[in-house]
Amino acid sequence: LTLRYLAQTRNISGIFAVLLLKTKLRRQQNMNKKVLFIVQTAIIAALYAALTYAQNFLLPGTTSAAVQFRVSEALNVLALFTPAAIPGLTLGCVLSNLYNIGSGLPLDMIFGSLATLGATAAMYFLRDVKIKNYPLLSLLMPAVFNGVVIGWEIEVFFIDGKFNFASFLTQGGLVALGELGVMLVLGTILYYVIVGRKIDKKIFKKVSE
Repeated sequence: LTLRYLAQTRNISGIFAVLLLKTKLRRQQNMNKKVLFIVQTAIIAALYAALTYAQNFLLPGTTSAAVQFRVSEALNVLALFTPAAIPGLTLGCVLSNLYNIGSGLPLDMIFGSLATLGATAAMYFLRDVKIKNYPLLSLLMPAVFNGVVIGWEIEVFFIDGKFNFASFLTQGGLVALGELGVMLVLGTILYYVIVGRKIDKKIFKKVSE
């Protein structure tokens, strides 16, 4: 009986040891994912801000014109591969729009960042919706959110007089046009480069799992 009792005790101890080891491994994996998430967020934010500042320096005014062609907006595609792109691109938008504070109220920093947050979140949740392996609906989200949010911002804060729906549609349409140009051209190219070279599986897979 004593030997049987000792054997059972050892088995129970072994089971507990295995469970503890698995728990530790899971915690370590979760910790690694959190660190990777933070790192990816910081890198994406820095890339977005750097590209925007570089374009402002080389082609002044092109990142904040009525029909803006902001090259850094192509990075919205990253939201199709990692959730870290949502805070990363939003933070990058905040940092890049600090450039415009000197020329007026920080409205672009507020509303532009909100539009980016909404667009990237929608892109991430729609990432599996594709037409012949092409995420068209997701790529349209930056145009939709920026058109509505920034169009409203322009109409309310920069156009004199009462709110005019036709004017709002015009302003929003111009903003959306620039976004469409970036996403459907540069965004599409970036998407196929990432997928074609399997960068998504090499870099982003662990965070998105």
